[in-house]
Amino acid sequence: MADYQPAAGVLFTLAWRNLWRNHRRTLIMLIAIVIGVWAMILFSSLMAGMVDEMVRGGLRTLPGEVQIHHPDYRDDPSIANSIDAPQGALLERLNSPPVTGWAARIKVPAMISSERANRGIQLLGVDPAQEVSLGFDPTDIVEGRFLEGPDDKGLVIGRKLAERLETRLGKRVVIMSQDPDNNVADRGIRVVGIYQARLQATEELNVYGGLETLQKMLNVDNQVSEIAITGDDFRQVASWWPQIQQATDPELETVPWMELDGYLESMMKMQTSFNVIITVVIFLTLSFGLVNTLVMAVFERVREIGLMMALGMRPGWIMYQILLESIILLGLGLLLGNLLAVATILPLEDGIDISALAKGLEMAGMGSTLYPSLRLSDMVLSTVVVLVLGLLASLLPAWRASRYNPIQALART
Repeated sequence: MADYQPAAGVLFTLAWRNLWRNHRRTLIMLIAIVIGVWAMILFSSLMAGMVDEMVRGGLRTLPGEVQIHHPDYRDDPSIANSIDAPQGALLERLNSPPVTGWAARIKVPAMISSERANRGIQLLGVDPAQEVSLGFDPTDIVEGRFLEGPDDKGLVIGRKLAERLETRLGKRVVIMSQDPDNNVADRGIRVVGIYQARLQATEELNVYGGLETLQKMLNVDNQVSEIAITGDDFRQVASWWPQIQQATDPELETVPWMELDGYLESMMKMQTSFNVIITVVIFLTLSFGLVNTLVMAVFERVREIGLMMALGMRPGWIMYQILLESIILLGLGLLLGNLLAVATILPLEDGIDISALAKGLEMAGMGSTLYPSLRLSDMVLSTVVVLVLGLLASLLPAWRASRYNPIQALART
């Protein structure tokens, strides 16, 4: 008798009907797959949102996604290692997309003294408009005001630093640093604003003054310590920072945030690894249920499989039919799981209040609100893992079904 080769539509119809012979067992397995897919995507979205928030917090502290320095500045952040303010081709590039903000800043170690105490600080000379475009939030000012211009004569300090110095808004403090000739440069400045930050360490470290005011104090004209640049998406910085590098004097150092802060980059890589691991672990657990469902489905149809083989259906087609049942079950589970995940995550993208964990989150550089991040890549990853592992788990029952002896299978009762 010639081999029988059923059409794809016939195989699909047989597979679909066989799945629903025992609808309870199929429904239980389908629900398990749906919950598993939903859990994978939800976990990935929460992890991505957490890591994104940590990276953004770190970039606000750096700040910027790309920085330009004197080649010796990172080893010796003194005013002697300053660079010229941006001009020419670099200035044109900084004012073009995808750059969304940039700031030329003085950034040097200094000492601040009040009537009662003194502390080591990082003195920042900024143009406030540029600083806001770079990510500084004026609403972080809890007392007084932010700087009004690069020639502002006031000083903005952190809330924690004000406590350490036992000073307050309106009081005068003295800041001291060194000029390019290593002479002491100092100045008495009135505190015009007090800000709060996500990290207390930032409040104790960063002190803001007007760029032009500090340039005069440190005897540097039109020179800055760094040029900090930000764009649309910190994940895409690799696609545009080489353009900044090409427009910059080759004697200067142009560095993306991945090199400036290896911890933040490692967090992103770790999140991707965690997603893969958790996705694999969840579906490996589900695979046992899938194998059990298919094995039982095959066991219940031994005589039927034997009859089809006796009528001429090739063992390969028997195997394809069992695998098709698995694909249909996995496909339904993926479709419903993805839809459930989208329906769950989209309403949460406005933020989840996790202020009860505020202290621990502050140490990690996060705020009190978590913003889940639903990504197509996470959904594709879960789909690929589920299909690959599901089909691998289905190979054993499918192979066993294709190896039945027709005579022995028909003799089963």
